[in-house]
Amino acid sequence: MKKTCNYLAILMLFIVSSSCEEGFDELNTNKVRATTLDPIIQLNAASLGLAYPTATVIYEVGIVQQIISPNSGVLTGANYNQDNRASTQVNWQNYYQNVVKNTGDIINRTKEDPTFSNVYNMARIVQAHAFMILTDSYGSVPFAEAGRGYSDQIFFPTYDKQESIYPAIIKELEEAGAALSLTGKIETADILYKGNIPQWKAYANSLLLRAGMRLSQVDPATAQQVVAKAAPGVILTNAENSFIAHDANYNNPIGNMLNSTEAANFYLAAPFVNYLKSTGDPRLRAIAVTYVGAKSGPEQTTTNASFDPAIQVGMPMGNDNAGAVKAAAAAGLASFYEFSQVDRRRITKLTAPNFLVTASQNLLLLAEARTRGWITTGTAEEYYKSAVAAHMNQISSIDPGSTIPQAAIDQYLVANPFDPAKAMEQINTQYWISSFLNGPEAFANFRRTGFPVLQENPFPGREVPFINRLTYPNSEISVNGSNVGTAISGQGPDNLATKVWWHK
Repeated sequence: MKKTCNYLAILMLFIVSSSCEEGFDELNTNKVRATTLDPIIQLNAASLGLAYPTATVIYEVGIVQQIISPNSGVLTGANYNQDNRASTQVNWQNYYQNVVKNTGDIINRTKEDPTFSNVYNMARIVQAHAFMILTDSYGSVPFAEAGRGYSDQIFFPTYDKQESIYPAIIKELEEAGAALSLTGKIETADILYKGNIPQWKAYANSLLLRAGMRLSQVDPATAQQVVAKAAPGVILTNAENSFIAHDANYNNPIGNMLNSTEAANFYLAAPFVNYLKSTGDPRLRAIAVTYVGAKSGPEQTTTNASFDPAIQVGMPMGNDNAGAVKAAAAAGLASFYEFSQVDRRRITKLTAPNFLVTASQNLLLLAEARTRGWITTGTAEEYYKSAVAAHMNQISSIDPGSTIPQAAIDQYLVANPFDPAKAMEQINTQYWISSFLNGPEAFANFRRTGFPVLQENPFPGREVPFINRLTYPNSEISVNGSNVGTAISGQGPDNLATKVWWHK
């Protein structure tokens, strides 16, 4: 009897087990899980990743002496010309994780599918833009093997030299721009241009112009060829500008920082304010604010805010907190909280757009190209004047309180006429202004041209007179150390002084 019961129990267990296995797959399959991802969603994520991280204010914007902080700790950077890898790593993490990872996947999934030809080529353009920022920031970086961890299980990518990366970037932009087609699928969900193919082509050509000019000192012959090819098709009006729009739900990263924890910690640098004041530039009124009599952050209120250009005072370079106190006293200010700031309620408000490539920048590059004799259409003066006006109108579009009247634009151009004998300095000093808050581009063009003429950061504890590149992340050194070491052996020490290839 006991054996019979055991046999019955085993039989029942087998029946139950079999019935469970029959329905197991169905019960444990998520029927609402996405099995495919529209590549335009990833392209939008990558495009959003192009927005400049907050750390660009700590380094690039500070290196070109436009905005500075007297504070140390997490804000250590261009204010002291010291290495702070918690901040120098941010470009690396942002552009590899948020841009290259997504564009690489899009390219891998769509390259053989003609249905997605346009989004495939848009991804190539966005990726080229990110790689330009990465190699301009660090020099040698993972390029050919970058973003291939998932698709090819390449977890420790090798580093490519900048002299091999730039020709590849130029090739990608030329091919991708040419391949965009009005007969292909129009990606109306695209956040940059809503699928507008002519505007995407202009964006690609604008990056191509920028890449060509980057080679002006190291390979002028190639630079001339690339610039001449790109010039006829670039962005020339503010309506075509490439930018990331922001709203109450998706804030401008820099605006978010300057309207929250760091609101009272960053100030316009004296070289920037002084230059705008000396030329009677109406952009100073549109950009700057001083809080008259403020002795603390909470005293920086709308009631004591002044946009009057005559009383704007920039913070001198090279001061820590104690030095800023002395500098404020020497300037006759109530405290260093009275130094001028970029107005966080206008130019860097939460919903301010993040400009990537603009008509003003392109027109100035064309002015330089015309001065060099690399293009034959138009005149350098025409490009120059159009560029200045375009940037002033661009600022006006951000906030009604920053509107610059046409009469003020005309007056500025009359008072500051184009001088062919000083063309390179004038053009690239204006590029510095037009690239305000676009830290990576302002930093790159400053290194390429040497303009504007800036004095060395005088901070006593500085590591270098001028910062030439950002240092590699510690996380990359610890995980991919062998390849980092190879890059360093070919490029130079991993410090702020080493120059990238095109920087002569």
